[in-house]
Amino acid sequence: MLKGMTKIERSVNLIAVALPFAGFLLAVVLLWNQAVGPLDLSLFAGLYLLTAFSVTVGFHRLLTHAAFQSPRPVRYALAVLGSMAVQGPVIEWVADHRRHHAHTDEEGDPHSPHGHGAGFAGMVKGLLYAHMGWLLDTQGQARKRKYAADLVEDPGMRLINRLFIPLALLGLLLPFGLGWAIGGELRDGLTGLLWGGLVRVFLLHHVTWSINSVCHFFGQRRFDTDDHSTNVAWLALPSLGESWHHNHHAFPRSSRHGLKRLELDPSAVVIAVMERLGLARRVVRITPERQEQRLA
Repeated sequence: MLKGMTKIERSVNLIAVALPFAGFLLAVVLLWNQAVGPLDLSLFAGLYLLTAFSVTVGFHRLLTHAAFQSPRPVRYALAVLGSMAVQGPVIEWVADHRRHHAHTDEEGDPHSPHGHGAGFAGMVKGLLYAHMGWLLDTQGQARKRKYAADLVEDPGMRLINRLFIPLALLGLLLPFGLGWAIGGELRDGLTGLLWGGLVRVFLLHHVTWSINSVCHFFGQRRFDTDDHSTNVAWLALPSLGESWHHNHHAFPRSSRHGLKRLELDPSAVVIAVMERLGLARRVVRITPERQEQRLA
C-alpha cells in the first residue's frame, strides 16, 4: 500500500507546479510584441538540455533501470543535475518509477491514466490524474527500502536526496547568476531566471508528465506487453527519446528506447558518447532477434 501524502508534501508539490506555471505566464506577457533575447534563449536551451538529459540518462536509464554502469562521480553528478529539474528527490523519483513498472496500468501504479471511470469523463479524469493529479496524491510515496534499496544504501545518494530543495533552488539561481554575469545588468539576471529557470522547469515538467499520461493512452504499439504503454513520435525530441515508451516497457533495461532507425533518441546518443569517453560501460542493447520475439 502507498502511504498517504502529508500536507507539507502536498504544499511543496503544489508550489513546484504553480511557480513555474506563473513564470511561464509572465514570460508570455513579457514576450508579447517583442522578441526574447539570445542570452535568455541560450540559458533556456542549455539548462533544459543539461537537466533533462540528467533525468533521462541519469535518473531513468542509469539509476532506475541500470541500462548501463558509470563511475560513482558520474552517478552523483547526474543525480545532482537531475535534481535541478525539480521533479522530486532522486531516491523518491527512482522508487516511484520502479513501482510504476512493477504495477503498470493496474492497481498500485502511481500514475496510470486507466481505471478512473468509463466513457469520456473517465478518460479525461484519468489523463489529468496521470499528468498532474498524482503529484498531490501518490508522488514520492513508494516505499524506498523496497523499490530503491540500492540507492538508500548509498550514502552519497542519500545526501543528494536530502539536498533536493537546495539543489532545486540552485537550478533557479544558476540562470540568474549567469544572466547577470554575462549580460551585465540585474535585468539580465531576472530574465535569465525567468527563461532559464521557471519557463525551463515548466516545459520540462509537462514534457515528462506527458510520458505518464499521453504515452499510456495515445500512440502506437508493436510489442506484446501487459500494459497500455505507447510510442508517441511527436514527443521524441522534446522528451529526448523517452516517448518511445512502449519500446521501453517491452525492454526496460535497454539503453536505447528508439529501437528503429527513424525513432530518434538523443538520450541514447549521449549514452553512446559517454561509452566512448569511458564514462559508461556494460551498456545494455537489445538485438533485432530479441525484438522480433516480442512482436505482438
